[in-house]
Amino acid sequence: MRRSVRSACVEAGPERDTFVQSLKAAGAAIAAWAVSGWWFQAPMALLAPWTAIAMVGSTVYQSVRTGTQQFAIIALGTVWASAAMAFTHDQTMASMLLTLPLMMLLGNYRRFGSQGIYGATTALFVITGGVSSTSTVGHRLLETLIGAVIGLLVNAFVLPPVHLRSVRDRLVRLTRETAEVLGAMAEGLREEGGLEKSESWHHAAGSLTVSLQNVSEARRWAIEGSRWNPGGRLRRTGPTPPRYAEDTRWGRVCTRVLALTRTLKTISDDTELTPPSPEFFRLLSDVLGQAGHICSIESELLSGSGSGALRERRDAALREAWSTLSSLTDTFHHQEPSASAVGGELLLEARQLMTELAPAA
Repeated sequence: MRRSVRSACVEAGPERDTFVQSLKAAGAAIAAWAVSGWWFQAPMALLAPWTAIAMVGSTVYQSVRTGTQQFAIIALGTVWASAAMAFTHDQTMASMLLTLPLMMLLGNYRRFGSQGIYGATTALFVITGGVSSTSTVGHRLLETLIGAVIGLLVNAFVLPPVHLRSVRDRLVRLTRETAEVLGAMAEGLREEGGLEKSESWHHAAGSLTVSLQNVSEARRWAIEGSRWNPGGRLRRTGPTPPRYAEDTRWGRVCTRVLALTRTLKTISDDTELTPPSPEFFRLLSDVLGQAGHICSIESELLSGSGSGALRERRDAALREAWSTLSSLTDTFHHQEPSASAVGGELLLEARQLMTELAPAA
């Protein structure tokens, strides 16, 4: 929590976006209450801020889609519950029996998306309110509409979410996390008994898949965020996101890192396997350390601070890593036959990792 708060205050990124959207949702709810409860003196003003909060989505398009779904299901819940109250002469229990089963079923209809539950909850508000007159039903629909309109306007015109930067931010975060995992592996393999840490390396490498999913989600938001969004004209969007090829490239890098940690964990867990020699592990540690250094340089390039000097550093690090990998290959050829299975797998994955880290032509 402390890290997230610091990130929101210091730099633009997902944490600050979340902070802004949360304040916008709160502001939309307050404005909706001010209009419906304080100005109009509506009998059930709660529906307006409740709807406004749900309208402030991750994108303007999502707000429009969500608002349409929500208003439809809330209007249906309001009308059906009011009809049930009128039919049962305002008997609460009987109205619930006539309303809630149907509204829960309708709420699971895929056309309503995640907003389906609002039909049943709105019906509960109506039934427990105890009044089913036509004017009351009209007030409830009007309050819902007020909340939907205010929520949409706030999300679209008050710092509208653009999400073009999120792809770059999350991709940079993924490269930094990859560098940390590779650095931890390199440091551990230099220590005596370092393979005992292979479980934690494997767990950390598995967490990279979550970061990779976050990149894919940000990419989807960037595409969706440009639809029906005035933010491209109202806000500075910054540089365009990295190419989609970078997503797939780093997905392959994460796969290689996970495979390396899996093999090291297998060597640590299976006492019947013959591990490679200490010299092999020393050279493998050097290769992984150099790979982590390359990932750190790539994160700087992706963050937009790219320059010719950084590219020269990356190319030099790649040449050094390939040279060390050549020495690792020579060492593998002198291993005992019993150690060739796991050594060959580690060598193959290390070569594949370096191939993926090489920039595309």
